[in-house]
Order: sequence, then structure tokens, then C-alpha cells
Amino acid sequence: QVQLVESGGGTAKSGDSLRLSCTASGRTFSAYHMSWFRQAAGREREFVANVSPYDGRTYYGDFVQGRFAISKDNGQNTVYLQMNRLKPEDTAVYFCAADTSGKPFIDFRGAYEYDYWGQGTQVTVST
Repeated sequence: QVQLVESGGGTAKSGDSLRLSCTASGRTFSAYHMSWFRQAAGREREFVANVSPYDGRTYYGDFVQGRFAISKDNGQNTVYLQMNRLKPEDTAVYFCAADTSGKPFIDFRGAYEYDYWGQGTQVTVST
């Protein structure tokens, strides 16, 4: 099975930056569909970002508004989330998710589409 391990979370001030990392096991990482989700306390899990293994196109949740960037390093089996101009409302646990099925998405924004998840990394943004 695939294991995903997130890192890079922590505390930040409004306007600061953080870079999250997610390292995966697996021999075919380059073919995985990788996404980031987040879940704030008392809220539902929310789609953050996705990167296509085919053409590298990226997709973001509406709230991102140009502040975040997802990228992937196949040589390191790692996907990143660069978070800039952080806001207090970005406070949440951030999860890395992988779809290794090889089947097309119905909706890549849906958590049900992913078969592996990391344990999450906490991001806390203060005013």
C-alpha cells in the first residue's frame, strides 16, 4: 500500500508563507493524481489543490485566489504546497491525498476519489 507523510506545518503570522511537503511511497508515484485538502475545526474537508500527472496542470479551490501553488517532484516522490499571504482563515489541518487507481476522476474535488491519505499537518495563522 501507499504511505503519505506530510510535513512543514506550523504557526505563521498573517501575510507570511509556509511550504508543505508530502512524501509518498510507491514505485509509480509519477502516475499518481495528487491533491491537497484541508479541514478546519468543526468544518467539512475542503479541496485546496490538485496537480495532473499527465500534463502538470494545476487546479485550486476558489478561496486560494492566487496565493497557493502546488508542485510535484517525481524524483523525490514528493508533492508540495507553497502557501503565501496566509490569512487566519487558512488555519486548518492540511492533508495530502493520492488517487492511485489509474481511473479517470469523476470530480477531483471530492474526497471520495482518493484511496490514500496522509495523517495531516497543522497550519495555524494568527492575526
